[in-house]
Amino acid sequence: MSGPAVDYVSPLPPVRSGIADYSVDLLEELAPLCDLRLVRLPGQEVATDVRRRYEVIEPAALDPARRLPFYQLGNNVYHEGVRRLALESPGVVTVHDLRLHHLLVEATLASGDLDAYVAALGGEHGWEGAAAAIPTRWGAHGRARLFEMPAHGSLLVRQRGLLVHSEWGRRFLEDELEERASGHPLPEIRCVPMPMPVPDPPSRRAAAAWRRQLGVPSSAVLLGSFGFQTPIKRTDVLLRALAEPGMADVHAVVAGEVAPQLDLATLIRDLGVQDRVTVTGFLDEATFPVAIAGCDLCLNLRYPSAGETSASLLRILALGRPAVVSDYGQFTDLPDDVVVKAPLADEPEAEAEALAALLGRLLATPDRLGGMGDAARSFIEREHRPAKAANAVAEALAEWSGPPENVASARRPPHPLPPTSLTWGWLPGRIEVEGCERPWAEGERREVEIVVTNTGFATWLSGRRADGGVVLEPQLLSDGRDLFKGRPWIPLPRDLAPGEACRIGLRLRRPIGPARLRLEPHLFGGGSMIHCGAEVFDRDL
Repeated sequence: MSGPAVDYVSPLPPVRSGIADYSVDLLEELAPLCDLRLVRLPGQEVATDVRRRYEVIEPAALDPARRLPFYQLGNNVYHEGVRRLALESPGVVTVHDLRLHHLLVEATLASGDLDAYVAALGGEHGWEGAAAAIPTRWGAHGRARLFEMPAHGSLLVRQRGLLVHSEWGRRFLEDELEERASGHPLPEIRCVPMPMPVPDPPSRRAAAAWRRQLGVPSSAVLLGSFGFQTPIKRTDVLLRALAEPGMADVHAVVAGEVAPQLDLATLIRDLGVQDRVTVTGFLDEATFPVAIAGCDLCLNLRYPSAGETSASLLRILALGRPAVVSDYGQFTDLPDDVVVKAPLADEPEAEAEALAALLGRLLATPDRLGGMGDAARSFIEREHRPAKAANAVAEALAEWSGPPENVASARRPPHPLPPTSLTWGWLPGRIEVEGCERPWAEGERREVEIVVTNTGFATWLSGRRADGGVVLEPQLLSDGRDLFKGRPWIPLPRDLAPGEACRIGLRLRRPIGPARLRLEPHLFGGGSMIHCGAEVFDRDL
């Protein structure tokens, strides 16, 4: 068979993943263009009909020296095996999600491995990543870092080539990886179409019957939101828009699994739109296109975004339905005659008000909606034909399928800035004092040495620095008093890397009567380091 020898690594049916469905569409056209094998990911089944059509191998049979690994990388738990293999055996990666922070969370925090998460985010984004990870130790799991810190550099810069599905995505990755690599060679990044077949649309009779099942009057407008419903899908904005003035005769269907953190039932009830909203849950393959065809207008809002190209949106357009998207990110590449772009706002209420006004204008012009649907179907036929996508992919694979010598080492990212006591949340270490051994006569003066050892992962900064520097609070306790009270604290004289120790001289007179020496480490601008894993020296003299 002509063409490059390729090992295709991806979730595959029956896994409930959009990328598994994507693979089915792509493989049918890609297989004749190369010597193709599929890799079964650990813990995932492969459907019988897929096994009949393609050779399926186990991960241990990957042979990067002779065959090009071709990875499909997404941002959910199904792709942890893809991530591991791509790190071990670099090849070509289709980057379906431009931010992989959610995948990092699934690989670490989801199983309770907090230390691995902190270390990985610090490794990806230096001290800023380490600082962003610290709040997770106290149970804070905000969304900001999930989208602001892509957590992908160490994986992507090692590959031979990267494929994305939008020009916006290509520009995003170039900017991100250029900063991450600090002058090191970068893999080439190419934009290829996402394959999307253009099916025959369901009959009007089937679409009308489905609307009747929902209880939607034939004269009413039906809006649709399709796909896995998460907070970033802005489903709440759609529902709030239904409660705006002028929208009383508009119905909506929310079709797809709903994330547990999204309480749509309560919001629908609070807005008073329960008579006009249907939440269907997951739709099977046969029902999905009928549901889309039954809608007058579909919405595919998304913010913030992991940069993915929405397969559900392309399916909507392929069925010739008009759509509204968020004026953001990858959606900005879409032609204005194919989709309408809704503005974002700081507050959901303001965004809903603007969306309701936009929908009102669109619904008042049915001819425009019809024209958008025709343009959408033509756009998919022209730009997203599976054969066109497969040819673009095969061309890239052929160019990148040469010998892999030195590819991984040449593209390995530079060692990130190490975490420090300014940013890191766990700072184990110990303090010992040499020269204070008994017997020690009362009133005798000695020169003792404080030995500070950093036993953790992060560098302890010198106490002569500003915030984050390490200082020792000395206490000499005798007869209920601290004889060192008012004495300056002792700064760490230099930065202390992991595993290093330093010595600090201290002149000390043994008090009369029972006495105890105590040295407690503190962070300048912070608090006691005993809460960060550091030990206190506390000994009777």
